[in-house]
Amino acid sequence: MSGRSVVVCGAGGFIGGALVADLCAKGYRVRAVDIKPVNQWYQHFDAAENLQRDLQQKQACEEAVAGMDAVYNLAADMGGMGFIESHKAACMLSVLINTHLLVAARDAGVGRYFFSSSACVYAADKQVSHDVVPLKEEDAYPAMPEDGYGWEKLFSERMCRHFSEDFGLTTRVARFHNVYGPHGTWDGGREKAPAAICRKVIQAKQSGDLCIEIWGDGHQTRSFMYIDDCVLGIQRIMDSEIDTPINLGSSELVTVNQLVSLIEEIAGVTLERSYDLDAPKGVNGRNSDNALIQKHLGWEPSIRLRDGLEKTYAWILEEYNARPRA
Repeated sequence: MSGRSVVVCGAGGFIGGALVADLCAKGYRVRAVDIKPVNQWYQHFDAAENLQRDLQQKQACEEAVAGMDAVYNLAADMGGMGFIESHKAACMLSVLINTHLLVAARDAGVGRYFFSSSACVYAADKQVSHDVVPLKEEDAYPAMPEDGYGWEKLFSERMCRHFSEDFGLTTRVARFHNVYGPHGTWDGGREKAPAAICRKVIQAKQSGDLCIEIWGDGHQTRSFMYIDDCVLGIQRIMDSEIDTPINLGSSELVTVNQLVSLIEEIAGVTLERSYDLDAPKGVNGRNSDNALIQKHLGWEPSIRLRDGLEKTYAWILEEYNARPRA
């Protein structure tokens, strides 16, 4: 694979930036594409060809894939639960990105195509209990995904499947489970739970107001995958013969309360907790069943949550202290 030409769509985002960094380090020729101006990307690298394009437009997708051997599609309008529950139409418009990229990839003779799906495709009735049974890949059907964002991801998975069946385009689909780590969103409304809680703990500690507000009752259960595991998993799945959607997530289950406690320990502080029961909180329980990825790859994400949170907290603390103060 060394030296092959690849395009990373959504390269200005959290996961996309980390993937570009790894691909460049491994000697790939990388074209990095995102809708944001390059100076607003989370990370960008001179070793890559960096392009600002709106990938909801067909011509932009054609330009993005031209001359490339492989496509990584991580481009989407998304964020944490607070964002996706209040921007359903915006999230669903991301279907234009995958549709135009698939057509462009087919027409350009691209060898392999990766699509980043989400655990939000899973049926809601499988996620009603805090004491969750880990989600198997077949649990996406009968379909009852997260409204808006989840439907877009599930539809786009089917598009990949049918482009493989009808046109012979080799597609790979990974269902991400709650990715976190440095160089991601940590404020502004699109951040996910680990980053949001890190920021809240830092604010409380530095202000002396030792209180934290938690969305929901704190008993919601989740697993969280560190970014390094995610990048490794993406490339292993891309290079594999796995031709059906597959979970890519940690199986280390915690409650939101336990997540807060871990970050408090890292920060060396104990906070008084209040619970906003009207805030977006998502499903009651969700975890990744990793039997299929273990079967095919002999591997699963394994970085401990505590270890990943220590690195994430340290990075957000540095960013928090460096930002201009009003």
